Amino acid sequence: EVMLTSERYGVRRLPFSRVSDGDVAFFEQIMPGRVVTNAEELKPFNVDWLKSVRGCSKLMLKPQTTAEVSQVLRYCYERNLAVNPQGGNTGLVGGSVPVFDEIILSTVLMNRITSFDKVSGILVCQAGCILEKLNEYLEEQGFIMPLDLGAKGSCHIGGNVATNAGGLRLLRYGSLRGTVLGLEVVLADGSALNCLASLRKDNTGYDLKQLFIGSEGTLGVITGVSILCPQKPKAVNLAFLGCQSFAKVLETFTTCRAMLGEILSAYEFMDEKCMELVERHLKLSSPVTEGQCFVSSEHKSFTLTHVSSNPSSQTNPCSSVGEAHPQTLWSLRERITEALTHDGCVYKYDISLPVGKLYDLVTDTRARLGTSAKSVVGYGHLGDGNLHLNITAESYNHSLLDAIEPFVYEWTARYNGSISAEHGLGFKKKQFIQYSKPKEAIHLMQHFKAMLDPKGILNPYKMLPSS
Repeated sequence: EVMLTSERYGVRRLPFSRVSDGDVAFFEQIMPGRVVTNAEELKPFNVDWLKSVRGCSKLMLKPQTTAEVSQVLRYCYERNLAVNPQGGNTGLVGGSVPVFDEIILSTVLMNRITSFDKVSGILVCQAGCILEKLNEYLEEQGFIMPLDLGAKGSCHIGGNVATNAGGLRLLRYGSLRGTVLGLEVVLADGSALNCLASLRKDNTGYDLKQLFIGSEGTLGVITGVSILCPQKPKAVNLAFLGCQSFAKVLETFTTCRAMLGEILSAYEFMDEKCMELVERHLKLSSPVTEGQCFVSSEHKSFTLTHVSSNPSSQTNPCSSVGEAHPQTLWSLRERITEALTHDGCVYKYDISLPVGKLYDLVTDTRARLGTSAKSVVGYGHLGDGNLHLNITAESYNHSLLDAIEPFVYEWTARYNGSISAEHGLGFKKKQFIQYSKPKEAIHLMQHFKAMLDPKGILNPYKMLPSS
């Protein structure tokens, strides 16, 4: 049983109102049959995907429209009831589940596609649409979503935008800060902000949507998204490589980029220990047997004539190149997170660093922790300078956590890295924001929060340090 977050971390509940029978009756009135109060039914929504943090919400609401979200928040604001917006609940930093008894506001039923324009490639949809379902819809029209994540089968586009999710296609298509064209957001007091523009260019005033992209549900609830989608490439080539060292991984990346330019769509790496865990816990097998590091290099183009998909044929920095069905090869990389959960309690770190320093953090952490950790592994989006450092132990161990934090954050700050490349800060990392942001920036963020959510009812205890 996962310990309550408040007990493990010693957080104190803020003076919000508690949900009454009258509140439940009001919500039943505006959305009959979509109000959940059954403790057993609420269990999975109170615990995060990693089973590392747990709240004790006694109420979940499932609105279907922006108007309903607006009614809910207006009421909660007046009653001073705290609200926890929740999408697919696939976050990795404890940002998507309650800390105490906040009302869970789920977008699970907000899954309608509003429109898609085949000329411009602009998709407008509700926030609860599942990423994989959107991609399937677009593929039928000859397009794809500009982002792809291991959690695509259950994550929601609204949650992706709220956390500014990165993933496997960022190298080619950039971040959501560039591809999201407009948002519909409901503010803490229930007022709806419709900035759902379907224009590539709009220079009229401040770009308000950027405030909500990556704000992790603390400034408003995203209910609608307008996003620019690229055309589906005709030719997709994937090479799976085994490299003798991390230096060879970097050498291969330089070669791939020089040969492929902008058609290089992904360059992912995983170390030998990751491969061992994926093979042991998920019974997957690698077509490449040698190597200290493994690379998935993908390029996509619109012509079927293309450069060799085997970089080693020209530079030979790798020991071997694997051939198998592309989905099988992608599974080796995409399912590492899943394999790690089978290895025990996982301490997860999502770091941006200068590419040349990326793996040094793994080796330094491994040396520091020695036998006190079960596994110390490194993998991630090498093309974006994004390392996922993961440490496993048989069970949660506070002295191990003390050995990892703040060491990992200090190491990252020393090389001007970011302590969160794509996962966000959520609950688990909010007190470490100062390793990546100056105090002036943090104060400005706190001012934004106070202006847009003066009562602090939206996703409290998350993202910003306690002031």
